[in-house]
Amino acid sequence: MQLTEAQQISKESKSSFYYAFNLLPAAKREAMNIIYAFCRKTDDIVDEESQKNEIKYNNLVRWRSELELAAANKSEFPLLNKTANIISQFRIQPELLFELIKGMEMDLVKDRYENFDELRLYCYRVASTVGLMCIEIFGYKNESAKEFAENLGIALQLTNIIRDVGEDASKGRIYLPLDELERFGYSEKELLSNTINHAYIDLMGFQAERAKEYFRKATEALTLEDKPSMFAARAMQHIYFRVLKRIVEAEFDVFNKRIKLNKLEKVGISLGVWAKYQLVYR
Repeated sequence: MQLTEAQQISKESKSSFYYAFNLLPAAKREAMNIIYAFCRKTDDIVDEESQKNEIKYNNLVRWRSELELAAANKSEFPLLNKTANIISQFRIQPELLFELIKGMEMDLVKDRYENFDELRLYCYRVASTVGLMCIEIFGYKNESAKEFAENLGIALQLTNIIRDVGEDASKGRIYLPLDELERFGYSEKELLSNTINHAYIDLMGFQAERAKEYFRKATEALTLEDKPSMFAARAMQHIYFRVLKRIVEAEFDVFNKRIKLNKLEKVGISLGVWAKYQLVYR
């Protein structure tokens, strides 16, 4: 059977999302594939290394304009028309998609974050918005599910930032709040030269504890009643928490190796969470 564009994007990404929502019912799985494909394509506009930021920005502006046209099924991009249909079908707030685009814009104009307030806004825009879209597809009964999605999005993005410190530094980009680098006595120069010392370990330990706190807040916000429908999100939570745990165990040496889970581990976690919620909470 030939895969749709959205399915192909999801599969080729080899993202944890692919394994986490692959067990959803067909209609919701296809909706998630479309939303993920939209997010991936939006991110790709900014990540195109061969283009200058001015061109990326213009492409992002056009993408936003086409998204507006898609509300009337008039975009020249079929994916955006499908995305607009999913937004309507599952009553997703359109501003969430535009907030995601604003988050991508931040990557074009900022390569430093002065404090966590600035970084938190970035995390909300590029990650929490995705979670808030997803829960409308998953379905929920309690408004606290929105708090779950927002906090989980921040936790996942903070984990990404910790994991990608070395990769981002190689591009001259620092997501760790600058006031916290100063507080722990670790300089930008040391970070950009991949220096691991006591100050670095302490700084990264602080970042990891913050991420864990957002994981905890997410868990506390999710009611027993909503757990069965949120199994895909919970699978993502378990996958990323495992990655964070491995980073801590590696003493934050993210410069010399990329710490991740393999396909079998991701599938195992996803199946485990799905089975637990099917058997225990049904």
